[in-house]
Amino acid sequence: MSEPVPTRDHALVTEGSGGESGGGESTGTVVVAGLANLGIAIAKLVGGLISHSSAMLSEAAHSVADTITEVLLFIALKRGDRAPDARHPVGYGRETYFWALLACLATFTLGAGFSFYQGVETILEGEEQGSPMIAYVVLAVSFVLEGASWLKAVRQVRSSAEKWGTTPRRYLAETTDTTVKAVTFEDSAALIGLVLAALGLFLEQVTGDPVWDGIAAILIGVLLLVVAGSLARTNVSLLIGQSVAPRLQDELRAEIAGLDQVDDVPVLLTTVIGPGQLAVMAKVDFADTATVADIERASDEAERRLVARHEGVRYVFLDPTPGDGRARAEVHRPE
Repeated sequence: MSEPVPTRDHALVTEGSGGESGGGESTGTVVVAGLANLGIAIAKLVGGLISHSSAMLSEAAHSVADTITEVLLFIALKRGDRAPDARHPVGYGRETYFWALLACLATFTLGAGFSFYQGVETILEGEEQGSPMIAYVVLAVSFVLEGASWLKAVRQVRSSAEKWGTTPRRYLAETTDTTVKAVTFEDSAALIGLVLAALGLFLEQVTGDPVWDGIAAILIGVLLLVVAGSLARTNVSLLIGQSVAPRLQDELRAEIAGLDQVDDVPVLLTTVIGPGQLAVMAKVDFADTATVADIERASDEAERRLVARHEGVRYVFLDPTPGDGRARAEVHRPE
């Protein structure tokens, strides 16, 4: 029996928060980001109050939202890593996506909402200009701290992408580990937000017009909205049961079809049940000469083979009956 061979599409399934190495690395990334965001939020708030900058206050709200996000992501990692029990036979992996979805809502409501409010209020009513020097210092320090957190997340993404023979961009698009994806996206948005805040503060200082500061706050809100929306779509898709990439499905189908006494695999279903966890279900057309013992041996070998060659596979269910796999129960409605 051959050993697992990483392929490009395997990253979607096998790289997640489950497991000894993946869980520790993802947890460390989240903790570092959370501690950095907490300190940055306090600094931005002080700088915003001193400089009277709406963009700075928006960035403070951004960092508060990010801190809450990291707390929720930490909960997601711990709750989703629990072992299966009688009530939840396939485990709690998908709970990770529930808490990650709540984190997206925190970014949307707290960060983006407050930024839009501050920006519109500043544009309509103006603001009293304060000393910008403190704001510039806070922005510079925040950029360094956010950059450190961002570099840790990027190193994890690059390491995982290299392991599975794919690009960092494709890894982020396909991985089921939404915690590291969230940290990477949010830290990237934080760095861009800091640049926008500094630009708005500078233009206000040069022109004397607070509109620039208000525009910067609104742009920060738009940035947070885009990030929250992107992450929310990913988590919703995984929460309701997303399948794996077509290429990996073809590989799984070929593994089963290559077994003795198997003529065809007309139906194959896959669903992600948690970060780095996959369930495989298939309708199998066995040879007419296959005995019950043959079918049992083939089913056992299918499970051994898929689990050995695709480390993300947790469950394998084979059905030797004909049909398309859909329930055929007739629905009786009262007249």
